Amino acid sequence: MSRYLNLSLLLLFPIAWFAPLLRAGLLPMFGMSEISVVSGLQSLWESDALLALVVTFCAIFAPILKVTGRALRDFGLLDPRTEPALAVIGKLAMADVFLIALYVVIVKGVGLATVEIAWGMYLFTGLILVSLSLKSPK
Repeated sequence: MSRYLNLSLLLLFPIAWFAPLLRAGLLPMFGMSEISVVSGLQSLWESDALLALVVTFCAIFAPILKVTGRALRDFGLLDPRTEPALAVIGKLAMADVFLIALYVVIVKGVGLATVEIAWGMYLFTGLILVSLSLKSPK
Protein backbone atom coordinates (compact mmCIF):
# COMPACT_ATOMS: atom_id res chain seq x y z
CA MET A 1 0.00 0.00 0.00
CA SER A 2 2.75 2.48 0.92
CA ARG A 3 4.44 1.69 -2.40
CA TYR A 4 1.49 3.01 -4.35
CA LEU A 5 0.99 5.99 -2.05
CA ASN A 6 4.63 6.87 -2.67
CA LEU A 7 4.17 6.54 -6.45
CA SER A 8 1.12 8.82 -6.29
CA LEU A 9 3.42 11.52 -4.91
CA LEU A 10 5.20 11.58 -8.28
CA LEU A 11 1.92 12.81 -9.80
CA LEU A 12 0.85 15.08 -6.96
CA PHE A 13 4.09 17.02 -6.45
CA PRO A 14 3.95 18.75 -9.87
CA ILE A 15 0.37 19.82 -9.11
CA ALA A 16 1.53 21.30 -5.81
CA TRP A 17 4.33 23.22 -7.55
CA PHE A 18 1.81 25.14 -9.66
CA ALA A 19 -0.92 25.46 -7.01
CA PRO A 20 -1.26 28.81 -5.21
CA LEU A 21 0.71 28.80 -1.95
CA LEU A 22 -0.02 32.36 -0.89
CA ARG A 23 -2.35 35.18 -1.78
CA ALA A 24 -0.78 38.58 -1.32
CA GLY A 25 -2.50 41.96 -1.43
CA LEU A 26 0.74 43.84 -2.01
CA LEU A 27 4.15 42.22 -2.24
CA PRO A 28 6.76 44.18 -4.21
CA MET A 29 9.00 41.20 -4.88
CA PHE A 30 6.31 39.24 -6.73
CA GLY A 31 3.85 41.84 -8.01
CA MET A 32 1.01 39.28 -8.27
CA SER A 33 -1.93 38.18 -6.22
CA GLU A 34 -1.22 34.43 -6.08
CA ILE A 35 2.21 32.90 -5.57
CA SER A 36 3.04 29.29 -6.38
CA VAL A 37 6.30 27.42 -5.97
CA VAL A 38 7.08 27.92 -9.66
CA SER A 39 6.13 31.61 -9.85
CA GLY A 40 8.02 32.29 -6.63
CA LEU A 41 11.10 30.58 -8.00
CA GLN A 42 10.86 32.58 -11.23
CA SER A 43 10.86 35.83 -9.26
CA LEU A 44 13.60 34.61 -6.96
CA TRP A 45 15.88 33.73 -9.88
CA GLU A 46 15.66 37.35 -11.04
CA SER A 47 16.63 38.79 -7.66
CA ASP A 48 18.88 36.25 -5.86
CA ALA A 49 20.26 33.34 -7.86
CA LEU A 50 22.02 31.65 -4.91
CA LEU A 51 18.87 31.56 -2.77
CA ALA A 52 16.87 30.50 -5.83
CA LEU A 53 19.25 27.58 -6.35
CA VAL A 54 18.83 26.41 -2.75
CA VAL A 55 15.05 26.79 -2.81
CA THR A 56 14.80 25.06 -6.22
CA PHE A 57 16.71 22.10 -4.84
CA CYS A 58 14.58 21.94 -1.69
CA ALA A 59 11.23 22.51 -3.41
CA ILE A 60 11.63 20.58 -6.66
CA PHE A 61 14.59 18.22 -6.71
CA ALA A 62 14.73 16.95 -3.12
CA PRO A 63 11.09 15.77 -3.00
CA ILE A 64 11.34 14.04 -6.38
CA LEU A 65 14.71 12.46 -5.51
CA LYS A 66 13.25 11.22 -2.22
CA VAL A 67 10.11 9.77 -3.82
CA THR A 68 12.00 8.22 -6.73
CA GLY A 69 14.62 6.76 -4.42
CA ARG A 70 11.93 5.38 -2.14
CA ALA A 71 10.12 3.82 -5.13
CA LEU A 72 13.33 2.21 -6.37
CA ARG A 73 13.98 0.95 -2.84
CA ASP A 74 10.41 -0.36 -2.46
CA PHE A 75 10.69 -2.41 -5.64
CA GLY A 76 14.13 -3.79 -4.80
CA LEU A 77 16.02 -1.74 -7.37
CA LEU A 78 18.08 0.29 -4.89
CA ASP A 79 20.36 -0.97 -2.15
CA PRO A 80 18.86 -0.74 1.38
CA ARG A 81 22.04 1.03 2.51
CA THR A 82 20.77 4.17 0.75
CA GLU A 83 18.08 4.63 3.42
CA PRO A 84 20.07 7.21 5.46
CA ALA A 85 20.65 9.31 2.32
CA LEU A 86 16.93 9.20 1.50
CA ALA A 87 16.16 10.39 5.03
CA VAL A 88 18.49 13.38 4.66
CA ILE A 89 16.99 14.27 1.28
CA GLY A 90 13.52 14.05 2.81
CA LYS A 91 14.47 16.52 5.52
CA LEU A 92 15.84 18.92 2.91
CA ALA A 93 12.52 18.69 1.10
CA MET A 94 10.81 20.09 4.19
CA ALA A 95 13.21 23.03 4.45
CA ASP A 96 11.45 25.12 1.82
CA VAL A 97 8.10 24.81 3.62
CA PHE A 98 9.72 26.33 6.70
CA LEU A 99 11.34 29.02 4.55
CA ILE A 100 7.98 29.98 3.03
CA ALA A 101 6.39 30.07 6.48
CA LEU A 102 9.21 32.30 7.70
CA TYR A 103 8.63 34.70 4.81
CA VAL A 104 4.92 34.87 5.65
CA VAL A 105 5.69 35.70 9.29
CA ILE A 106 8.23 38.35 8.32
CA VAL A 107 5.97 40.00 5.75
CA LYS A 108 3.00 40.02 8.11
CA GLY A 109 5.13 41.29 10.99
CA VAL A 110 6.61 44.16 9.00
CA GLY A 111 3.20 44.99 7.55
CA LEU A 112 4.33 45.02 3.92
CA ALA A 113 1.37 43.05 2.69
CA THR A 114 -1.78 41.19 3.43
CA VAL A 115 -0.80 37.54 3.10
CA GLU A 116 -3.15 34.57 3.21
CA ILE A 117 -2.18 30.93 3.01
CA ALA A 118 -3.76 29.27 -0.04
CA TRP A 119 -4.74 25.64 -0.59
CA GLY A 120 -1.47 24.81 -2.39
CA MET A 121 0.52 25.38 0.80
CA TYR A 122 -1.54 22.73 2.58
CA LEU A 123 -1.21 20.37 -0.39
CA PHE A 124 2.56 20.88 -0.68
CA THR A 125 3.13 20.56 3.08
CA GLY A 126 0.89 17.49 3.23
CA LEU A 127 2.77 15.79 0.41
CA ILE A 128 6.11 16.44 2.10
CA LEU A 129 4.78 15.06 5.40
CA VAL A 130 3.35 11.96 3.68
CA SER A 131 6.69 11.45 1.96
CA LEU A 132 8.50 11.72 5.29
CA SER A 133 6.13 9.32 7.00
CA LEU A 134 6.33 6.50 4.47
CA LYS A 135 8.40 3.50 5.44
CA SER A 136 9.85 1.05 2.96
CA PRO A 137 8.51 -2.49 3.16
CA LYS A 138 11.00 -4.94 4.60
